[in-house]
Amino acid sequence: MQSCEAYFTLPYVRDSFHRVRNRLLELRQAKGLTQSELGEDLNVSRQTIAAIEKGRYQPSLRLAFKIARYFGHTIEEIFHEDHQ
Repeated sequence: MQSCEAYFTLPYVRDSFHRVRNRLLELRQAKGLTQSELGEDLNVSRQTIAAIEKGRYQPSLRLAFKIARYFGHTIEEIFHEDHQ
């Protein structure tokens, strides 16, 4: 069964001054994983992974920690604020 992580996050605000960028696509590809494989390992859907990679969805803190642990990085090394 898939996780309900998306339910607990704030909606993405397109006009926000600060956007959070991430390295998820880069890290996933470096491990040779598909979005589906990574989603399965993290107990989320492929669509959730795709949305995070494209910046359309910001993961919950819980999911961000899971992603960081999975790749052996800190949250700050994967997710960073982009000042526009």
